[in-house]
Amino acid sequence: MSDFRAELYERYVSAFKGSDAEPSSADLASYFNWCQYKYLPLFDGLPKDTPILELGCGPGDMLEYLRQCGFSAAEGIDLSEEQVQIAKDRGLNARVADVFECLESVPQRYRVILAVDFVEHFSKDELMRLVPAIRTALEPGGTLIVQTPNGEGLFSNQVVYGDLTHLTIFTPESLKQLFRLWGFDAFHFVETGPAPANWKGKLRVLAWNLITRCANLVRKIESGKTQSIWTENMICRCTKTGE
Repeated sequence: MSDFRAELYERYVSAFKGSDAEPSSADLASYFNWCQYKYLPLFDGLPKDTPILELGCGPGDMLEYLRQCGFSAAEGIDLSEEQVQIAKDRGLNARVADVFECLESVPQRYRVILAVDFVEHFSKDELMRLVPAIRTALEPGGTLIVQTPNGEGLFSNQVVYGDLTHLTIFTPESLKQLFRLWGFDAFHFVETGPAPANWKGKLRVLAWNLITRCANLVRKIESGKTQSIWTENMICRCTKTGE
């Protein structure tokens, strides 16, 4: 990568993430509890030895969660040597790699490809190469799971503009537009908001449901439309269709 992002990624931890790069055990426990509600259902029915690749794995939080869930064949790649080293120090299968070179060299190798906070770091021209490369690396009927900022979110600006390397922001419709172009279907979207893991989470879920009902009322009055995904980030699961 020869553009402005190269220097930013080289020091992504030290110059941007800082002390947030290695979360505390309490923060990890909270994150893993949240994943139980938001991510684990997306892996339902998959064998524990399913080949999984995480793009932009960072310090390995998601890889660690998958390991704790018993998935033994999950691996990750990232451009940031600092973040990959953190993941490797945790005993995770992570390596420094260029995403295009990696995906294009392993046709139909993975059952699941996971991209958390990843696709927003690419320009539209780059996405026209990235998505077909993801399709190449997935086996027939394979699953792609993406988490990315939601351009329709109520409070998404802090995420959208909170990282200088963010280049392309999606809504659910534009994300479907991109993936359909390259042969993905069976879309399922999930909000990244609160999860009912404890009594505080249950109260937050109730409050969030009330807020989004009000937001949909306002949108209905203004445009005649409503929407189902209001959180600052969104999760999308889709499937590689026929060859």
